[in-house]
Amino acid sequence: METTLVKNYLIKRLRQLGVRIVFGLSGDYVGPFLQEFDHETKITRIGNTNELESAYAADAYAKITGKPGVVAVTYGVGSLTAINGVAGSFVEQVLVLSS
Repeated sequence: METTLVKNYLIKRLRQLGVRIVFGLSGDYVGPFLQEFDHETKITRIGNTNELESAYAADAYAKITGKPGVVAVTYGVGSLTAINGVAGSFVEQVLVLSS
């Protein structure tokens, strides 16, 4: 039986959805996931200086390109900071995926 890691499955699904850029801030628990994008040829990782900036960048990217914006931050304080930007995307019905 073949085993697939969750991070590899998520990257595969993001490719299938046509995602080209992931915005994020490396933290304790999201670091290994974001490092996978350094080896990924179809999806580029763009680092930001804080979580809210990552969420707003994903929102702006989705609005400008019409493609899904993706934000990946660590849980806890990181995700609580990013939630304002993600909530704004939800209100405006902008396709932003958050992990």
